This record gives sequence, structure tokens and C-alpha cells, in this order.
Amino acid sequence: MSDPVVYKIPESVLVVIHTPEQEVLLIRRTDAGTWQSVTGSKDHPHEPWAETAIREVWEETGIDARQPDCYLHDWELENQYDIYPAWRWRYAPEVSRNTERVFGLRVPQKLPITLSPAEHTDWQWQPWQAAADQCFSPSNAEAILMLPRFSKPVG
Repeated sequence: MSDPVVYKIPESVLVVIHTPEQEVLLIRRTDAGTWQSVTGSKDHPHEPWAETAIREVWEETGIDARQPDCYLHDWELENQYDIYPAWRWRYAPEVSRNTERVFGLRVPQKLPITLSPAEHTDWQWQPWQAAADQCFSPSNAEAILMLPRFSKPVG
């Protein structure tokens, strides 16, 4: 008897990690070589969005978003988009669209990053406009461009 196929859940988070000076962390994907913010799917359908964001940030960067000097902010925005054909095999056959919830994570300063080598090959901190220009994903670039609207003052 073989193990059942486990498909990705078509609900994911996008987390724009930034400093108080609005420098944004970008990480380079291993499979595509493109730059992006932290992204990732829910582990189970009832996993709360914030828990998904905290877990994905930890897995992809080594940053603990629960630290008192970090501020995780649910921007209460959702993007819906067609899943790229190259990645459709990860989802159930009838699934073609994904819902992505957008978060911001303010960290106290540019932190060193611990990447998951299976997922990412490099990281960099960039001013928010330059970071948006480097993103492959239109929804990621758009989220970064909204950073000045959503970032909260320190304190």
C-alpha cells in the first residue's frame, strides 16, 4: 500500500520583512533564481494565517517573529492568482488558484539570515523601492510598494 499523495494547500502567506527605516529583506529562490519576500503555504486548512506567517519566517530566515522587538502585522489584504503552470503539480488536480494573505514583519535592524538551502540560495537587504523592483512576483512587488502605508511607527 502506498502513501496517499499530499497536496499543497492553496492558501499561503507573503511576509514583507523590513526594518524601521523600511529596508526590505529579499531571498533568492533555489528553483527559479528569482528574488522574493518570505512566502509559504498553510500546513493544514485550519492553521491560522499568523501562525503560518510565523512558521514560514522561521523556516526560511531563522528570524523568530515572536521576539518582543519584532512586530508582525496582518495587513488584512489577500491576493488571489492563478498558480503558475510549472508549480501546479504540487496542488490537487482541480486546484488552479491560490489565496495569499499579506503580512509585514518589522525587525529592529538588518539581521543576519539563516537560509534553508533547499529553498533559497542568497539574501539581501534593500531600500523598499529597490526591493520592489527586484521581485519576480507582481503581488510581492505591490506589497512592498505598500510598505510606507502599512508600517507602524516604532514605539
